[in-house]
Order: sequence, then C-alpha cells, then structure tokens
Amino acid sequence: SCGATQLCNCSSMGLDFIPLGLTAKITMLNLAHNRIKHIRSQDLQQAVNLRALLLQFNEISSIDEDSFRSLGKLELLNLSSNSLAHLSPVWFGHLFSLQHLHLQGNSYRDLGESSPFSNLRNLSSLHLGNPWFSTIRQGNFEGIDLLGELWIDGGNLSQYEPGSLKSIKKINHMIINLRNTNVFSAIVRDLLHSVTWLEVRKIAFSIPAEMKLLRVMSSSFAKKISFKQVLLTDATVPEIVNILEDMPELVEVEMIDSRLLGTGQWEIQFQANQSQTVRVLTIEKLSIEQFYLFTDLHTVKGLLSLLTKVTVENTKVFLVPCSISQHLLSLEYLDLSANLLGDQSLEHSACQDGWPSLQTLNLSQNSLSDLEMTGKSLSHLRNLILLDISQNNFGKIPD
Repeated sequence: SCGATQLCNCSSMGLDFIPLGLTAKITMLNLAHNRIKHIRSQDLQQAVNLRALLLQFNEISSIDEDSFRSLGKLELLNLSSNSLAHLSPVWFGHLFSLQHLHLQGNSYRDLGESSPFSNLRNLSSLHLGNPWFSTIRQGNFEGIDLLGELWIDGGNLSQYEPGSLKSIKKINHMIINLRNTNVFSAIVRDLLHSVTWLEVRKIAFSIPAEMKLLRVMSSSFAKKISFKQVLLTDATVPEIVNILEDMPELVEVEMIDSRLLGTGQWEIQFQANQSQTVRVLTIEKLSIEQFYLFTDLHTVKGLLSLLTKVTVENTKVFLVPCSISQHLLSLEYLDLSANLLGDQSLEHSACQDGWPSLQTLNLSQNSLSDLEMTGKSLSHLRNLILLDISQNNFGKIPD
C-alpha cells in the first residue's frame, strides 16, 4: 500500500498488529481504523524517518516503553480513540521533534503523578481527555511553555489542582468541555493571562447562582471567546453579557450550535461602557424553541454601535427590527444566510438609516422572492460592495 511513495496508507485493513518490514524510507504511516492491540519495541525500530504516525481508532491497550525510541523525527502522533488506561512519560521521552499529540478518547483517568510531556519541547497542539478523565494534578503540564492548541475533553473532570495549567505561559487556542462549573472556574483562573482564544463546550449556564463562579472570566485577557453546544437561559444571558463586557481585550464572541431557553425577556437595559472592545459577533445554529415569541432585542441596543462584523446564520431570523439596524452604525459585514427573511421583512430590516456603513451583505438561503423589491430595499446602502442573494426563491429575472 506504500507504492513508490514514502506515504503508507494501511488504514481500515483489519490489521491486528503493526506490519513487519517498515524501513527508513517511510515518512508517513497511516494505521488508523484497524484492530491493533499492542505496540512492541521492535515494530517501529527501523522507521527512523517517520514524520507522521496515525494510530487512531484501534484497540491499543499496551505500548512497550521503548516503542517510539527511534522516532526522533516524528512530528505528529495520533493515538486517539484507543484503550490506553494510563500514559507513560517514557513513551514520549525521545520524541524531540513532536509537534502534534492526540490522546483523546482513551480510558486513562489522569495523566499520572508527574508530566508525561516534559521532553516535548516543540509541542504545538495537544488533545487530551475522555469520558473517564477525572483528575488534573499540579506538575502534569511541566515542560510545556507554549501551545498553539490545547483541547481538554473533560466532561467528567471533577478534580483540578489549582495552578496545574499555570506552567504554560501561552496558549493560542484553548478548547475545554466541562460540566463542572467549579472546575471551570479554577481552570479559567489559571489561564487569565495565557489564553488568546478560549472555546467553551458543552456546559450549561442555566441558573444565575452558577454565574458567580464565572465572574473570574471578566479578568481574562482573552481576545476571542467561543461557546459551542452550551445552554443559556433568559436568567443567565444578562450575567454573561456583563462578564464579557468587562473582559479588557475581548474583540470577538462566537456562539455555535447552542440552545437558548427563553424569549429574550431580559430584565436589564444594557449600556455599552466606554472601554467596550468587542467588534465581531458570530451566532450559528442557535436554537430558540419559541423563536416566534422572541422579543425585539431593544434591551441590547446600547451594545451595538461599535460592532463591525456580525454573522447570525441558520438561526430562524425572520426580521431584524429597524431600530436595531439603525444602531449598527459601524457594521461593515453582515451575514444573515440560511434564515427566514422574506421580501417584506427585509424591507423593514434594511430600513432608512439602517446599516449605514455596510460593505458586505450575505442574504443567501432565505425566502426572498421579488428581486425588484430586494433591490429597492437595499438601494440606500451607499457603501455596499458585495451582495450575496443566491439560493433564494426568485423566479424569472425581470427586465
């Protein structure tokens, strides 16, 4: 399966072990989706020029201590979705060139007493965790200074020793999925100055009392925050908005594939403070069960004037209230694709003095049917450069 190249694709071949006869010629070996249970010392001994080794989706439960000893040039090692019940620091001791390490989806409950990663000086991305992963200890990340991406799958993470992640000086993108708000709070406290982009997954922000634990986020210097598959309620949205408003360097907020229980009846009138830094807002696939009862969003008007880029995609938007459009004074980019905007509602949404700075508008996959009316509704947008109205219901193009 290697042919004349140095890339060997042996995935999904029903293999029970690593094939014999691997040589120094090979630079990439794909053994994913097989039935390999054990990696032996001699299996990879000759493959000294290997750059990428893919072993995900096997049944690996044991690895001889010196199995990877000769792989000093290896840059990517994927051991995800196997059956490893513990991680040995010895496995990674000689992988001086390793940049990407994927270990998620095994069955280890912790990372051991010390750091399995202390020799991986070039590590750039690290993916960890599984449904049984319960404990992070101080010292588990010793030896790692900088990471491009750290992903901790910690749905059942219940013990986190404060300071454990503090040894990492800088993390560009941190992805964390957690259910435990206490642990979440402790982790964020350790990452206040190191994380540029914080992505939070699968956590429920349902009661205001829990939100007190999240106040720590307002001291974070992150520039971007993403919420994926989270649950929000009318009771917790105002609290989250206040927290995000206080983050000193936050520029971009993203909410993807999430649920909001409620109809936007927020008791509070939001007012932007002078130091508000958020410019980019993205909402994709937000499920609001009673979307037809949703309010006109008048409570958030005060937060809108500085936004330059807004995406609200696939969220059943059938109208943008005129007064909201008129408050989007700095908006240059607006994506409302895959929604329910019709001819009448677009006319109202793009009202006189609405979106005065708009340059790019995406209205694809909506319910527009009258091209002439669409043109009329948008004709006052003097700065518009790019308009996408594909995949609507226009019939014949008029003369």
